[in-house]
Amino acid sequence: MHLPAAVARPQPLLPYGGREGREVFSIGTGMSAFFAFLHHVAAFTLVAAVAIEFVLLRGELTLERARQIRFADLAVGIAAGVVLVVGMLRVRFFEKGAEYYLHSIPFIAKVSLFVIVALLSIYPTLQFLSWKAALAQGRAPAVPAAKLRRIRTLVHLELAGVVGIILCAALMARGIGELRL
Repeated sequence: MHLPAAVARPQPLLPYGGREGREVFSIGTGMSAFFAFLHHVAAFTLVAAVAIEFVLLRGELTLERARQIRFADLAVGIAAGVVLVVGMLRVRFFEKGAEYYLHSIPFIAKVSLFVIVALLSIYPTLQFLSWKAALAQGRAPAVPAAKLRRIRTLVHLELAGVVGIILCAALMARGIGELRL
């Protein structure tokens, strides 16, 4: 029986997203899946922690609530750091390779939104850190109403930015918005 040439010749096994003639971190699909898992867990943690901050900021600022907000903000920072580092590793060593992602409009928008959300989070984080002395003395921080409104607005904008990041991720997953140069 005669087989077509494409069937008769075994194709080289490449890591997930790898291309022939291009060296990709060759640990294989298991490691790629593990990094995808880490990236998703960190991203979901980030979304949950920002949402928790938003909800906690809506009520009266009590001692317990202020402590919870600071803890949620710590979770936001850690999760954002993991998302960034693991995301960069995935772009560089796994999936489709950096040249694919750098020609993807949704990827560029996603990274841009991530930076914007990070910048938006600076002011609230600095405010939460300033509560340390009051919390150490066992009292709720005294935050003027206007400052609390500004913090709430910024956290709300962070949530909106995260929704935009999720949209960009969905577009990327479907290959929509690739620049063809």
